[in-house]
Amino acid sequence: MLRTVRAAGRALPAIPRAVGRRIRRATHAHGAGESGLAKLIELHAVHSMGDALITLALASTIFFSVPTDEARGRVALYLAVTMAPFILLAPVIGPLLDRLPHGRRAAMAGALLARGGLALVIAGAVTTDSIGLYPAALGVMVCSKAYNIVRSAVVPRLQPQRVSLVKANARITLTGLISAGAAAPIGLGLNAIGERWPLYGACVITVIGAFMSFRLPGRVDLARGERRVHLAELAEARAAAASTKEDGGRGGVLRAVDSPVFKALLANASLRGLSGFLLFFLAFLLRNEPLGALTAAFSLGLVGVAAGTGNALGNLMGNWIRDRAPELILLMVLLIALGLTTTAATSYLTVTVVAVCAAAGFCQALGKLSLDAMIQRDVPEVVRTSAFARSETSLQMAWVAGGAIGISLPLNGTLGMSAAACVVALGTVLSLRGLISAARRGSPTPRVR
Repeated sequence: MLRTVRAAGRALPAIPRAVGRRIRRATHAHGAGESGLAKLIELHAVHSMGDALITLALASTIFFSVPTDEARGRVALYLAVTMAPFILLAPVIGPLLDRLPHGRRAAMAGALLARGGLALVIAGAVTTDSIGLYPAALGVMVCSKAYNIVRSAVVPRLQPQRVSLVKANARITLTGLISAGAAAPIGLGLNAIGERWPLYGACVITVIGAFMSFRLPGRVDLARGERRVHLAELAEARAAAASTKEDGGRGGVLRAVDSPVFKALLANASLRGLSGFLLFFLAFLLRNEPLGALTAAFSLGLVGVAAGTGNALGNLMGNWIRDRAPELILLMVLLIALGLTTTAATSYLTVTVVAVCAAAGFCQALGKLSLDAMIQRDVPEVVRTSAFARSETSLQMAWVAGGAIGISLPLNGTLGMSAAACVVALGTVLSLRGLISAARRGSPTPRVR
């Protein structure tokens, strides 16, 4: 018996070491260790864990600790406070970050430290039911988005030669999803101790992430040849790439607003709006009207798992797809989302609602990877960093707008799915023709592998 206990004691520490070695092998694969991408992947995993703990704490505070009508009012206030600043931040946050080309590591560290401090503010507001909860939650959201914008700008600097940008982003996102899932049981355990404890845990994790930011290679802060770009210039990606090819690589002139990159941004905005709509609409609807004979908690868990699984599958497929036009991938996901939301609107059933949530996650993931690939392929390198910043901010605003629609509608399943179909249909109408034309015309530059 004693020998068995001793053997078990020696074996237990070996398990986390073996898991750690496997994780390190995966993050360092295909040259990611040598390029420094692995360090960014690990940093994003820590960021995602902190995000998960804060989200869990806010969900239990804003959504489920009060009656539905009062909760909708609280979330409406939260989104109202969130929407206005993001409208103001959209033209500001990109140029602001562009002015910090030599301090990207410091910018990420600062965003993480600020989120940690705001998590402590929220922890204090939770117990006193203070109105300060909402500005602090807004601050957390802004800091998280600032981090993600800088991270998107950093990825091309750390991209290994054997890994395309779309695959690098897919690997980062998948790692974030896995770490967020690992943080969920930790957050539930901390929440069992007290509702403040997940926020305390998030503060510790974000501080660790801030120190990890400075482990990134020094070339992250190099910005030779970069300049600012506006959304109108984003739309000129294809023309600029064609001009660059024609003039022998000397560069091109950004000259129009109707390009595949801009159409891809519109398509992604509709998919991100769908995601925000479903999150907030179903969070309230399923509390009052669970799916089928299921309980409210099980219904919410089911659609949450479906959305998360769809997102993971979308990122996995992004790793598998080779030599495919991003325009065709975007067309495919738009039609999938439109078809399933229309089906759920005409036949509101458990299976159709779950399918819509899974499709929303899947289509959002593949759509974002396609947009990233088009920016990589078509936007000149001198403006690519700022292009990522602008697109991230625009997509965040679309998510907030979708959430605002979700909490403003009556809690009727058929009506909600009809609204979801309209959101996707709008993006499809605005982008379909341009994406089809671009797919037929082909790219002036090689496809992203």
